Amino acid sequence: EAFCGIPVDGVHSHEPSSEFVYEVVQAYGGPKVFYRDFYINSVCPLGFLKLNSKGKWINYNYYDSKALTQAIEPFILQTLRQQIDFGVYTEKVFCMGSGKNYNYLMDLNEREELFGDIIPLDHPRYIIQYKRKLMPQYIDRWVELLGMAGGKK
Repeated sequence: EAFCGIPVDGVHSHEPSSEFVYEVVQAYGGPKVFYRDFYINSVCPLGFLKLNSKGKWINYNYYDSKALTQAIEPFILQTLRQQIDFGVYTEKVFCMGSGKNYNYLMDLNEREELFGDIIPLDHPRYIIQYKRKLMPQYIDRWVELLGMAGGKK
């Protein structure tokens, strides 16, 4: 709401990863320029929770369980294809996460041929949680990589 000027009704939350993404968007040229060039999407647009051993609900990623991944893959493919049908550019795709998320997307792409190049980016949560002091360097790197694919030169 504050960053893009889009009113939000209802629940207000804060996602630490968004701090980094907003910084990248600003460094790229601001929301109008960034979102002219890029569409942000999730491989799996659903969120999952798991009850841990202490009885607390924790985030559970779609790729944390082979059974879950297999069960929701038809949904993942359906939503990715729907979004590709928006007319988004698919020859160069950036993946937030260079580990399991990237590996799954690469495997899926090898089988389904949805995208051209898939370029991994360190996950914003990793940067915020473990590399916060190096955020300016990560922001510069992201902007450099995005600039090679987007309209901004």
